[in-house]
Amino acid sequence: MTSTDTFTPEQQDDATSFASLALTPALLENLDTLGYKEMTTIQAQSLPSVLAGRDLIAQAKTGSGKTAAFGLGILNKLNPAWFAVQALVLCPTRELADQVANELRRLARSTGNVKVLVLTGGSPMRPQIASLEHGAHIIVGTPGRVRDHLGRSTLDLSKVETLVLDEADRMTDMGFYDEIAGIVSACPKRRQTLLFSATYPDDIRRATDSFLVDPVEVTVQAQHDNSQIEQLFFEIGFDNRNQAVATLLGHYKPVSAIAFCNTKVQCRELTEHLREQGFTALALYGELEQRERDEILVLFANRSCSVLVATDVAARGLDIPNLEAVINVDVSKDTEVHIHRVGRTGRGGEKGLALSLCAPNEKKWVKLIEEYQSAPVEWYDLKSLDGGDYGVDPAPMMTLVISGGKKDKLRPGDLLGALTGEAGLSKEQVGKINVFEFQTYVALDRRVAYEAFDRLSKNNPLGGDFGAIKGRNFKMRFIEV
Repeated sequence: MTSTDTFTPEQQDDATSFASLALTPALLENLDTLGYKEMTTIQAQSLPSVLAGRDLIAQAKTGSGKTAAFGLGILNKLNPAWFAVQALVLCPTRELADQVANELRRLARSTGNVKVLVLTGGSPMRPQIASLEHGAHIIVGTPGRVRDHLGRSTLDLSKVETLVLDEADRMTDMGFYDEIAGIVSACPKRRQTLLFSATYPDDIRRATDSFLVDPVEVTVQAQHDNSQIEQLFFEIGFDNRNQAVATLLGHYKPVSAIAFCNTKVQCRELTEHLREQGFTALALYGELEQRERDEILVLFANRSCSVLVATDVAARGLDIPNLEAVINVDVSKDTEVHIHRVGRTGRGGEKGLALSLCAPNEKKWVKLIEEYQSAPVEWYDLKSLDGGDYGVDPAPMMTLVISGGKKDKLRPGDLLGALTGEAGLSKEQVGKINVFEFQTYVALDRRVAYEAFDRLSKNNPLGGDFGAIKGRNFKMRFIEV
């Protein structure tokens, strides 16, 4: 790396319209169709350099619009007629890889015949190998699985023109550096490398130095708009932290909230306490099997679970839309981590709520947060809230699991048809439908879920826990949270 250009927002061109960029007419037309009128800050700062072919270090938090920042750069120079892997995007988790791939497909709608393939762990290798044999233009994957394919010689990266390291800090934190280095060495030396990271400490700067050539560096300050996110701090004693979380949830009644804990043990204990209090809560921490992790995230995203109790490592790469509240069960010792946690709420123009519990020995960390945001935090008294007398509302949805998925050629439309037909539900009573390889998860309005299940069973000759979809019988069950 020979030099680094650092740009601040004040130095950028005032033009924030996508039309001001040197994008193809097809991409501009599609952006207009998708409702993308004005660039976000990270897009306005980085896209001109990306489109000019420069290497880039971009420091920006999740939800800032970074996928479009690198996605438009990839698609603008992609040749759909050339069936070679022209771009590789590495992500820390399967969930983020799926989100990035879906966004790239949306951005590529007008280009036509662009194949985006996801390569992540937790999925069978054989279908991935078969898909690679048919060719792909863009690979989005996790470092471990991409490295596995390279080891099997089922993936050829020799034609890659753009390499993206998304959430580079999280990937290195999770121990993926050696895999990333191996993958980078399998790409051509003459390529464009785009590195996106919420934080960019010196150790990561040194570790990734050899990946980039003369990069432009842009930074979007990880601050939050106080008009969008209300941050409240509550002083507590050394005991009863779990009950304090229950009091906050009972008073503010968020439909969806993430409670951040520092350890796996604390995650489990808090989840158990909340469930005893009547909350629909699930714990997300490292060491869970991919299948368990997938199921927990489906239940939280489709509103069958109101509270996700998670460690920072387990929650990396998650992008949950419409998250009403974040609870910091402890104050993080790392100010950047605190800002990153808080930034998960109040997205997309919605109001957000960030609630932090602080014991006397944690006040020194709060001082660092105040210094970082150049403003004092607001303290509130936990005793002033409605503690103990609150009613706990169950999550609004319930999830029906169907023992059939993509391998059975089930599609969301098939499920919606069966539920609004034989089961007698309205479209509004059916929530998210997630179709996996072997199983399908359907969110139903809790108030009518069992009634709908009974109708599906009664209309089936096998009865009991079987239902008919597309003229075939599938085993069904509810997941109780």
